[in-house]
Amino acid sequence: MGGRSSTPVSSGNLSDLTGSGKTTRDIAITGLTGAGKSSLVNALRGLSDFDDEAAKTDVIEGTTEPVGYPHPTFPNVTIWDLPGIGTSNFKAKEYLERVNYSQYDFFIIVASNRFTVYDIQLSQAIQKMKKQFCYVWSKMDISIKNAKLHPDFSEEGALQKVRKYCLDNLEKAGISSPEIFLVSSWFEEKYDFPLLQRTLERHILRPADKSTKPSKESGIRFIFLQKILKIDLSKLRDALMHRNLEEVAEEIRQELDELQNAKLDIAITGVSGAGKSSLVNALRGMADCEEDAAEVGITQTTMECQAYPHPSFPNVTIWDLPGIGTPEFRPKDYLEKVHFSQYDFFMIVGSERFTENDVLLAQEIKKMKKKFYFVRSKMDDSMSAESRDPNFDMDESIQKIRKHCYQELIKAGETNPRVFLISRRDLSMYDFQDLQETLENDLDDLKKHALILAMPIFSRKILEKKMAAMHALIWKLAIVSCVIGVIPVPGLSLACDLGILVSALLRFYKVFGLDEESLRRVAKVFGKDYQVLKSAIKKSPMSSEITRKFVAGLLARSLLWATVTVIELVLDFVPVLGSLFGGVSSFVTIFFMLRSFLKDIVEDAENVRAKATEP
Repeated sequence: MGGRSSTPVSSGNLSDLTGSGKTTRDIAITGLTGAGKSSLVNALRGLSDFDDEAAKTDVIEGTTEPVGYPHPTFPNVTIWDLPGIGTSNFKAKEYLERVNYSQYDFFIIVASNRFTVYDIQLSQAIQKMKKQFCYVWSKMDISIKNAKLHPDFSEEGALQKVRKYCLDNLEKAGISSPEIFLVSSWFEEKYDFPLLQRTLERHILRPADKSTKPSKESGIRFIFLQKILKIDLSKLRDALMHRNLEEVAEEIRQELDELQNAKLDIAITGVSGAGKSSLVNALRGMADCEEDAAEVGITQTTMECQAYPHPSFPNVTIWDLPGIGTPEFRPKDYLEKVHFSQYDFFMIVGSERFTENDVLLAQEIKKMKKKFYFVRSKMDDSMSAESRDPNFDMDESIQKIRKHCYQELIKAGETNPRVFLISRRDLSMYDFQDLQETLENDLDDLKKHALILAMPIFSRKILEKKMAAMHALIWKLAIVSCVIGVIPVPGLSLACDLGILVSALLRFYKVFGLDEESLRRVAKVFGKDYQVLKSAIKKSPMSSEITRKFVAGLLARSLLWATVTVIELVLDFVPVLGSLFGGVSSFVTIFFMLRSFLKDIVEDAENVRAKATEP
């Protein structure tokens, strides 16, 4: 290796290591003189700087040639203490060649109080060789001591400031996803040193166990698990490089509050008898004959603005407005009577035809700079009538109706109207999915979220959107759980907040319509027996069973989520979680418990939908 070692090692390169021949590993500790390289070598070997076999440390240039030290636990591993770069003895332009940089398998670049051009040179050289390295900021105890002089001192804030400084400079140097560890010269148990040891042991030091071969199934499961974590945890890691965990968690708490309290007011308007009340009920996932449903009838039944909160999400209100153009609601005073300004958007409903009054409504809504949508209802009735024609073609009939609506609105003065054809009896038919997606695109993020949660499950696509919304919720809850003061679960060697789990699980049931009340409503809408739909739920317990005691029992049977392997995988990506008592355990438990449960809930929701729509 061009230096000396207490245990001679054979030379080789990475291709030898990964291919055949080389059975040793060489870890190079590199960086500036005085950064604490030799102290890190000693710490990694479990020695103090004053032990007999320790690497020599000094306030001046102590290492003048590469020196190899055997790892105390793994005899095939040598930790090399390299001279500092940029000194008169080791000038930068000749440093890489003189220390035989290409011969090492893994690198640790050590810095202390600043990021230098030498760090850039070293990291880029390693990246060019397609080898791995990590960046260690040593003497963190000294940095913290200096930071305490500031009146607004926060240890977590100081740590995050250093992390961000390192990350920003490495990324500017073209290093993608660098691994950064903050360590103390004197206190090995503090900051990221334990994580650095675990990372080296898992990826560099620990030899493969050839006595047991993992099953194909477990290997696939772990690869899948790792893939999920790398995608998700990279977001959290990047966020925490610029802000501390408390700031991120507080921002997420505010987002959760905003999502929970977001209000959405939908106005259903149009001519009397167009099917407005029936559409109100369909959007609420209710049958027309159900208690608390909007009243429907062959005569005018809506005589004033009626608010109908969604039965599962009461912040979403669907307003059934009186029909325009009747003696009670003439066009000239209709808008004022129904308080048009309070609604987020409007569905202008027509059945056989649209009229001048519908266009008048649209023009007034435009003046208020709000959105409106023409909805042609009762398509099932129209198709039933059309099907009596012996030459009936469904697609041709749909296009004929669409063209007719368009021409009527053009004649009435509307420019370039778009009409959505729907059937109240089956929202999966015709244009309802297009309407729903158009509404999403026109709403802000908070109201869009409220709309997705409240929508009945009429298609696979809306099911997937609900699932994506819940995945985002899980992520937020897992982060918040790290800092709220996690609570040990009695009888289990982990800590998390059972309250978060219980409330999240109950929310899943409402979102996917699997709580008992929602299930009974679905049974009425589709004319099915409640017990038949209930029997389609195979994987999830009934929502009435979800209690703190029940969830604790689930955890006891699912401790896979809190295994050391998974926790270390999390810590690899987000080291700061390890500094919080129980933080990583809580994060892992909340994240995986809810992800696993959500998968079962979605599968059961699909089964219920299939059973409900059976002929």
